[in-house]
Amino acid sequence: MPAPRDVTTEERPASVNMEAFAQNLARLVEEGGKAAAAYMQPREDGKAEDMADDIADAMKTFGEVANYWMSDPKRSFQAQSRLMTGYFTVWAGALQKLSGEKAEPAAAGNAKDPRFKDPEWDSPFFDALKQMYLVTTQWAEAMVQETEGLDPHVKHKAEFLVRQLANAISPSNFVMTNPELIRETIASSGDNLVRGMKNFAEDLMEGNGDLRIRQTDMSAFEVGRNLALSPGKVIFETELMQLIQYSPSTESVKKIPVLIVPPWINKFYILDLNPEKSFIKWLVDSGLTVFVISWVNPDARLAEKGFDDYMREGIFAALDTVKSVTGEEQAHTVGYCVGGTLLAVTLAYMAATGDNRVASSTFLTTQIDFTHAGDLKVFVDEGQLAVIERRMKETGYLEGKKMADAFNMLRSNDLIWPYVVNNYLKGKQPFPFDLLYWNADSTRMPAANHSYYLRNCYLQNNIAKGLAELAGVKIDVSKVNVPVYSLATREDHIAPPNSAYIGAGLLGGPVRFVLAGSGHIAGVVNHPGKQKYQYWTGGDVVGNYDAWVEAAQEHKGSWWPDWLEWFSALHQEEVPARPVGNNLYPPIEDAPGRYVRERS
Repeated sequence: MPAPRDVTTEERPASVNMEAFAQNLARLVEEGGKAAAAYMQPREDGKAEDMADDIADAMKTFGEVANYWMSDPKRSFQAQSRLMTGYFTVWAGALQKLSGEKAEPAAAGNAKDPRFKDPEWDSPFFDALKQMYLVTTQWAEAMVQETEGLDPHVKHKAEFLVRQLANAISPSNFVMTNPELIRETIASSGDNLVRGMKNFAEDLMEGNGDLRIRQTDMSAFEVGRNLALSPGKVIFETELMQLIQYSPSTESVKKIPVLIVPPWINKFYILDLNPEKSFIKWLVDSGLTVFVISWVNPDARLAEKGFDDYMREGIFAALDTVKSVTGEEQAHTVGYCVGGTLLAVTLAYMAATGDNRVASSTFLTTQIDFTHAGDLKVFVDEGQLAVIERRMKETGYLEGKKMADAFNMLRSNDLIWPYVVNNYLKGKQPFPFDLLYWNADSTRMPAANHSYYLRNCYLQNNIAKGLAELAGVKIDVSKVNVPVYSLATREDHIAPPNSAYIGAGLLGGPVRFVLAGSGHIAGVVNHPGKQKYQYWTGGDVVGNYDAWVEAAQEHKGSWWPDWLEWFSALHQEEVPARPVGNNLYPPIEDAPGRYVRERS
């Protein structure tokens, strides 16, 4: 056995200043009292949301898995033996490391896992903690995967819940089991924990008793000051939306204008974060007349507004305005995410009613078929929908935080737990980041609209099946025969690319399907000047998605120039740049308008 080496002064942990630590402990208790008060206040007033239904649903899901393993003594013994064998392997490996020998890990982990990047995780003690965690969580995941006879939706939900629990209990999330946090606490005599508790209390206050974890410095950004800066005017508005026309930056423009339909679940300025990232500015600079719908952040007054209202008072009203301002009978349309879903349904409605105001459509990470809609489907079944609809009936809307939390849970190791560690355990402020500011700037959803969306898309997939109706008209997306550019992103956790591919294949007209690198946001908002990521082009949208990818051709950089080439080939005629608005639709206010500034 090799002799133990001397530990240098630099390697020794700093000693704790006990007087400072005691003072910080007192401050920690004081800040903890403020956090407790912020948490309890709305509950004492009866204003806090009851989580009993969510907890009961989770326990029922776990109960079905547990019943499979506990109902058969042999299976139960095998499951326990597998777990204990893993623990014994961890123990044996730790002893080997302590004796200076190398040991094979008991559980395979990701070597690049950012949670365990600190070198101290390779030491015998912390490596054993990490291995115990990996053995336990991988065992739990295997128990769900190997449960037989389980309803596929229940199994999907159990896998998702186990993954959330696994991410939550990581030893990297606790002071006493994270070597980096231990060093931080000793070096600052606990001041990091005091700052963290202060941040925790502030976030509870901001969330009115619910924890609203800050992902960025919210004071660093303001819509209209350093976000959504493209010059333009609001020229029309309804209860549901404002229509923005952007000022031209070229002497001539494409004859046919462009109308962008963003999602109402988030705000439109993801497409106009700043001049260096702005898709909207790039379109304008490329010689297009651009109009964008800015959806309202609804309250209880709009509870009865449904999908058909968003079509009539949103897309149709915008198309009427665009026609009046430009004099053109048609417009090209671009739909992003659920805005694209609404646009697809609207196009099917227009096809059924003989309305030909749309020249082409671009769908950005849009789902029409929801068979493979990813982990968001775990939140949608009859039981959970009944709870959501009951809550929406009480308020008239779904609070934006609910959707934001759901999206964050899809990538909790990226969007939740790093900020818990940074904000509350290290006591640091999050770094200013415009994309995360936008992500936190959530919106509410009207009860009628959101219920239609969840039921006809995620629960019953009625749009793809041809069973959905809108304003009394049967929706058949196969009747949509305008040219379509459909963009999916390879790492999309909200609109998975195979789901977007299937939906694009349901359309009746010519479809150019393009796959971009990265995810739901970064894959779309990828300015060509950045020279980031890549995109793939291939054949027609027929057959299997994996086969399409296998045969596709890769191109470096942004998909934007590819889209512009496709778009320009449709209608090449140009006209002198148009002024903003007209006598019927004079400017109401500067872009980005009032609606987008309304915070939830």
